[in-house]
Amino acid sequence: MHVLGTAVRFVVSALVLMFVGFLVPGFSVVNFWTALIAAAVIALLGWAIEAVFGRRMSPYGRGVVGFISGAVVIYVAGMFVPGMRVTVLGALLASLVIGIIDLFVPTELRSRDRT
Repeated sequence: MHVLGTAVRFVVSALVLMFVGFLVPGFSVVNFWTALIAAAVIALLGWAIEAVFGRRMSPYGRGVVGFISGAVVIYVAGMFVPGMRVTVLGALLASLVIGIIDLFVPTELRSRDRT
């Protein structure tokens, strides 16, 4: 069931990226498959930042640091994913919109015992 949950999170993340691409100027994703690849790249980059700097610095961290690191991850992902176009302003706006959407449709499972 763990693999199915991970697959569902990637699909939800891809749908969120497509929605954000529709809303945010300077951020675009060509199609669903590009969004799915972008979701995987963003997850890997977020994991790498978290491994190096800790959870507080990761895009999943809350606050200004999480917002800025999320924007950086989105901008860098745009360099690696063909069909995904991101400007600096687009990455900042996308990070903001994704953070707001994440309040209602979480793309990561959160546990209550985390500090």
